[in-house]
Amino acid sequence: MGGAGRTSEVSPRLALTQFSVISIGEFPPPPFTMKIEFLIALLVAIFLPSSTLAQTEITYRGEPAFGPLKFVQPLGLVSVPGRKDELLVLEKCGQIQRVKLRESDAEKTQILDVSKPSDGVFEQGGECGLLGAALHPELDKNPYLFVYYSLKIKGKLHQRVSRFKLADITSLKVLKESEQPIITQLDSASNHNGGDLHFGPDGYLYISCGDGGQGDDRLKNSGDIMKGFHAALYRIDVDKRPGNLPPNAHPSVILDDKGEVFYAVPADNPFVTATSCRGVKLDPSKVRTEAWAIGLRNPWRFSFDPPTGRIFTGDVGQNLYEEIDIIVPGGDYGWNDREGSRTFNQSTKKVYSEKNKPNPNSGYIEPIHDYEHKEGISVTGGCVYRGETIPSLKGAYIFADYGRGWLKALREVDGVWTDEFLYNDVTVTGFGFDPRNGDILYASLGLGEVRRLTVPKKLK
Repeated sequence: MGGAGRTSEVSPRLALTQFSVISIGEFPPPPFTMKIEFLIALLVAIFLPSSTLAQTEITYRGEPAFGPLKFVQPLGLVSVPGRKDELLVLEKCGQIQRVKLRESDAEKTQILDVSKPSDGVFEQGGECGLLGAALHPELDKNPYLFVYYSLKIKGKLHQRVSRFKLADITSLKVLKESEQPIITQLDSASNHNGGDLHFGPDGYLYISCGDGGQGDDRLKNSGDIMKGFHAALYRIDVDKRPGNLPPNAHPSVILDDKGEVFYAVPADNPFVTATSCRGVKLDPSKVRTEAWAIGLRNPWRFSFDPPTGRIFTGDVGQNLYEEIDIIVPGGDYGWNDREGSRTFNQSTKKVYSEKNKPNPNSGYIEPIHDYEHKEGISVTGGCVYRGETIPSLKGAYIFADYGRGWLKALREVDGVWTDEFLYNDVTVTGFGFDPRNGDILYASLGLGEVRRLTVPKKLK
């Protein structure tokens, strides 16, 4: 299932050091290089802003969201359905912390540690680790937590989605022994894992997966919806509602003792009735009908915007472009025929900036925004701000670049999206909301804290 992930194929201009954020390219760096990664990202953010960033007046800022509260490599935030005083923080090393929000401070309590799976060895090197989690939207009826993490089974790397049962709904404490894997995908490379999980407004679980790793899509996973869980956003029914369908058989789809699967495929998924994909005739018995949208290189962080029903994702590029997409059912976003809105060229030496003229029959979906590597090198998808604290950002999509160290806002006017630099901050790996007021929160892996997007009162 293929965090952000660019390999050594990056251009020589970016390869400062074999240990830098820039040469590894993407989230997240191995633990032993963390201090070096963080320092380089910080220096890049301070001394190498793009011309766009340098020309923008800075009025916004980031600050610790929970005072002195620290975390170990935080990389994601999870909302708790129906609650205004708590949220979850994911730590790459395998722990999930419940943060109880109080008027003047916050406290954390560990509710789960997945670092010691019963059937393998937890893997947190490079872009592996605990990558995503989501609580069932109806906890009182279905007290489950779903988790995406990396592990080695008999020495071979896998990416896994598991279901855990809560021991207690109030405290959110998880029964570690209740783990039930539902998808365990063999992974041929350690990068490009995607790994985000969210329940949509429809109550279905959405899962992001990258192309499986390496460069140039050498594994040939993108656009192939018969191989496994790769290069796509998936939508599954963990409640197995009446009328929905069993998934097609695959080694990664886990069965119970009776040969039954642990989820169903929504009957209205767009590829359920597909007969071809990118000109290739499909075998209906092999199609990953779980797919919701395809052609994504490495979708690192996606989010729902409930008022509009839109799904936004950041998709990490390879050598030259990063992109932001709005996901539509059945959409094909073009990797590896395209990188951003341009034709993909595997040469790391050829710099191209003119937008290609897509074949009108290609059916590829254009990104709403892309940017060259002179501006940033590893996008972290964010979320749409719907709070009241900062009126100037109302309705804007907030996202970041992990490697270059900045946050930006995207705004839509008459169907055209324009970007605005907000401020510099380092190693941003995931976004979420303060459940009390809708403030934008984000995890900084290097700083070891959750931070808040804010602005001086006189500028609001």
